[in-house]
This record gives sequence, structure tokens and C-alpha cells, in this order.
Amino acid sequence: MTAVSTVCSGLSRTMPPTEMISQDCPSRQDIQGSLKQVQKLLSAHEASYMQSLRNLKKKINLLQSNAGKQTAKATNSTCAKLDAPINGRKLGRSHSVSHEVHFLCDPGYELVGSESRVCQESLTWSGQQPTCRDINECAPSPCLNGGTCVDEVNQFSCVCSKGWAGATCQSPVPTSTAAAAATLPAATAGPFVRPSRCSLVQGTTHCTCEPGYTISGRDSNTCTDIDECELFHNGQAGKLCLHACINTPGGYRCSCPVGYNATRDGRSCKDIDECATRQNNCTKDQMCINTYGGFQCVHVDCPKIPNATYVKTSPMRCERNPCPADNKACSQTPNSFSYHYMAVVSNLSAPRVMFRVSALRPMGDTLRFSLLGGRLARRHFTVQRSDRLTGQLMLVSPIQGPATLEAEVEMSELERRVQLGRYITKITVFVSQYEF
Repeated sequence: MTAVSTVCSGLSRTMPPTEMISQDCPSRQDIQGSLKQVQKLLSAHEASYMQSLRNLKKKINLLQSNAGKQTAKATNSTCAKLDAPINGRKLGRSHSVSHEVHFLCDPGYELVGSESRVCQESLTWSGQQPTCRDINECAPSPCLNGGTCVDEVNQFSCVCSKGWAGATCQSPVPTSTAAAAATLPAATAGPFVRPSRCSLVQGTTHCTCEPGYTISGRDSNTCTDIDECELFHNGQAGKLCLHACINTPGGYRCSCPVGYNATRDGRSCKDIDECATRQNNCTKDQMCINTYGGFQCVHVDCPKIPNATYVKTSPMRCERNPCPADNKACSQTPNSFSYHYMAVVSNLSAPRVMFRVSALRPMGDTLRFSLLGGRLARRHFTVQRSDRLTGQLMLVSPIQGPATLEAEVEMSELERRVQLGRYITKITVFVSQYEF
């Protein structure tokens, strides 16, 4: 070897050749023996490396084979097909393990049974097959003033008592202005009855009235006010007024309820934003929420739940303090609560998306969305997935106002079916008394 050769040549300058060989430089035979030992060591390492490589290839082939078998098993592992309930429908087409199917009822029906069912590893569905039951619209007694309610599919009708009219028998039957005016002299009948203007043309008398008046029966000398509100109440061109019509001598005018202003055309109504115009009495620690025809003052207090404490991180959000490592009950409580408020008009058409909940940075392998709350919330809302990271609150049946509904959407984060966290979003919906 070069290093050995260099050392020996250096020593040969300071000592005799015989002393140099015997004390510091190995013999030729020793060097050859060392080289043979190195060659044997390298051969042993090479054999061990080749054996390890063969073992690794066997393991890779075994893993590929097992993965193929599991894929084939997963492909063939599906739950039985579920049918949609009568007078309802089913959301979700996948019948594979861990997939969910949701059920909705048609307008006028309420769901009885499981709203969502999951395909389990045993290839059976969780929960019970739901049914859709007809809603009795007459249950809240909508007919007023002694009217009789007749229940129909997704609606009701009222048979009103004598002297009352309207969809819910809410309006007294008006007395005919023309009939009342005919019994009075023209001079004392008031502004709703006026004398006509007559002229003689080629021997024939022609009488006319001012705009907004008409000849009263056979008496061509008397003009009676036209009640435009009654005449055009439900015409082909629509109602004269969006809200209330007030008949005036020779015309009419529209009025709006409290909380609205009339628009430029004088027929429609526009909501007043009491929050933006500071026409509210909310305190500094409250938030003003504008609603159709009014406003609401809200204040969020963090929930009090055993084994956990929550702090407000923003006006509309509360987050749980870190849980001790040995407190399992704390780790099962929601990680956060978010509060949202929205205003809608009465009888808003459905179905439609009302709110979306998304995960920005998911930690687990599965996100699950569900609807919490009582029977009233489930009658009008449901939750379904729009994509892998987003769930949406759906309005499935119109809400007649005035009303206030609360719906809670829970987003659960899972890792191999083990819960990592729960996040609650509380949505409060303020429904107006009016459809505008």
C-alpha cells in the first residue's frame, strides 16, 4: 500500500536497512495476509448486504399483495341500498363503509326516525329507516275570529264566520261606500260622493265625474268614489300596495308598517336599518342586529359546562382553555362555540343554503357535520356536506314569521374514528312578520 511504502522509504534515510525492516516495516508476507483478511471481510459484508436486499424485496412484494387484497375487499364491502321515504327524498349515493346518507321530507311533512344513517364496518346501517309524516297545519289554530281551519297538503284554508274575510279571517268585511252614500243627500254625503258634471250634446244629456269617481247607479247626477284598494286588491297586475292600501277621495295611498319606509314609487316598502342609522337602544356591551322591520340587541356569554372553562376570544366566539392531560371529561367537551345572527323574511322559499361551516386546517382524516337542536329546528333545517371540508345548513321548509329559530351545527374532527375535537356553530335566525 502507498502509505506503508512512504513510511518505510522515509525511515531508510536514518537507520540501517536491517534495523528498519525488523522494528517498523512489516514483511511482504504479513502485508499479503492482511490484504486477504480485508478481502474476506468485504466478501462477508457483500453477502450480508445481498441477503438483506433479498429480504427487503420479499417484504415489499408481501405488502403489495396485502394492499391489493384490502382494496379488493373494500371495493366489494358496501351496505345494502336504502330507499327514500314516501313523500321524501334521500341525499347521498355512496354505500361504502363510513359514508353517510341523509333524508329529507317534502314540504308539508316532518321526518320521523333517523335523519342520517352511516354504513358501518359490519355492512349494516346505523339508526332506523325514517318515514315522512303529514304535518297538521291546523294544529296552531291559524284561523281567527271564529273561523274553521281545513287542513290540506302543505297548506290550510279558513272558512270564515259571517262578517270576516281574509286568508286567516283577520279582516272585517267593509261596508259598501256606494250603498251608504246613496242614502244621503249629495250635499251632506261627504268627500266620497260628489255631484256629476253634465252637458247637453245634440239633445242628449251626458254626465261625467272627476277622476277617481264613477256614476252612482241610475242617478247620473251623483258621482261616487271608486275604492281602488278593493277593486284592484288581487288584480292581474298585482296588488296596488305591497303592504296596506288606504282609500282616499278620488284616489288611494299606500302605507308601510313600523320599521319600513315607502319607496319612491309609493307602492313598496323598504326596511329601515336601525343599526346603521343609530335608531336603536342597544348598550355598549351589546351588538345591534338589523332585522326586517326592526332590530335585536344581542350579547354573547360563554357557556358554562362542567369540567371545562371557556373564554371569549372575539365578540362572537368562545374557546375552551387547555385541558389537563388526565382530564378526559374536559377533552370531550366542545373546543369552541361560534355565534352568528341572520335576518330573513317570512315564508322564505326552500330548499336553500342558509349557512356554511368549513375547516381551514384539518388535523384528522375525517370531518363529520351534524345538526343539533330540538324538533322545531329539525322541522325547518338540515345539514349536508357540500365538499370534503365544508358542511352547509339547509332550509328545507318555509318559516312563517314572526319567529326566532336557533340551529346548532356541530363539526367533529376524527382520526381513525377517534375524536380529536368538536366545534359548535350556533345560528340564530330572526324571521320577519312580513314577506318583504
